[in-house]
Amino acid sequence: MASSAATRELQRDLENKANDLSKLQKDISKNHQIRKKYTIQLGENELVLKELDLLNEDANVYKLIGPVLVKQDMAEARANVKKRIEYISAELKRLDSTLQDLEEKQNSKKETIMKLQQKIQSLQAGKGKA
Repeated sequence: MASSAATRELQRDLENKANDLSKLQKDISKNHQIRKKYTIQLGENELVLKELDLLNEDANVYKLIGPVLVKQDMAEARANVKKRIEYISAELKRLDSTLQDLEEKQNSKKETIMKLQQKIQSLQAGKGKA
C-alpha cells in the first residue's frame, strides 16, 4: 500500500518536471526566433555599411524617419550603422549565452525525468512480483 502512495507521489513529481521541461523548450524556441531576427538584422546592417563604403564622401544619404526621408551626413550615417551592428552583435552574444544556459537546464531536467521514470518502473516491477 505504501508503494502505491510512493508511486503516485513520484508520478506527480514526474508531471511537474515534465511541465518544467516543456516551459524550458518553449523558452529555447523563443530564443531561437529572436536570434534569427537579430541575425537577419545584422546581415542587413552589414550590407548597408558595405553600400555606404562604396559611396563617395560627398554623396547624398537619406534616412527614413516615419514617412519622411531626411538628409543625413555620411559620417553620421556610417557611425549609426556601426553602432547598430555593435548592439546587434552584443545581443546575439547575450542570446547565445542564455541559450547555452537553457540547454544545460534542459539536459538536467531530462536526466531527472529519466531517473524518476526508472524509479517508478522499479517500484511497479517490485509491486508486480509481490
